[in-house]
Amino acid sequence: MLALPAVLDGDFIGVFTDIDDTLTTEGAVTGDALQALAQLKAAGLHVVPITGRPVGWSEPFAAQWPVDAIVAENGAVALQRNVGSDGGGIHKLYQQGAATRRANYARMQQVAARVLREVPGTALAQDSPGRETDIAIDHSEFTHLSQPAIDAALRIMREEGMTATVSSIHINGWFGSHNKLEGARWIVRTLFGRDLDAEKARWVFIGDSTNDELMFGYFPTSVGVANIRRFEAQL
Repeated sequence: MLALPAVLDGDFIGVFTDIDDTLTTEGAVTGDALQALAQLKAAGLHVVPITGRPVGWSEPFAAQWPVDAIVAENGAVALQRNVGSDGGGIHKLYQQGAATRRANYARMQQVAARVLREVPGTALAQDSPGRETDIAIDHSEFTHLSQPAIDAALRIMREEGMTATVSSIHINGWFGSHNKLEGARWIVRTLFGRDLDAEKARWVFIGDSTNDELMFGYFPTSVGVANIRRFEAQL
């Protein structure tokens, strides 16, 4: 993050950034990272973290951080600080309707149970109670899975018709065509009234793992933080 001012010397509109192991250090968002976000906002740029983390985990950060919004659950939900007269709370925007979310939630729990049953050593991510539109299996946050176990969990999710990706800490699965890139297009259109495809050269993306691959391929100006080397073989 500290090198971003040099990257952003051009005619840029904004920045999308992953959170875990991109903004965070040892699981925590440090003061210098928050200061960098504040500097970007002060320079007139849009700042949108886009993450696989759940709604419940993301809500307090959306309320406190110097950002336009946080796009959570791999593009499914956007969290925006309310700017009304009460000055508090979070406004949620969803890509899927309520009925679809309810139906998908029941199916997702069945898939999660199958993964836990068939792949030894797997456990749900500890942030799972805050999830609304996906499931997450921990592979590196509190539980450490081998690559064959990660691959087996991915296979089961995909056999069940899910979209499935791997972040630096979790294996995420969901029903629907959304992803981080579609979430970025959606939030730029919805919040800013702009066409990301027409202006992608004026945005920067910062990420660190295989669930950022679409974003790296899409944005001409992309920044991979150092720990992306861990995932080079999968990119």
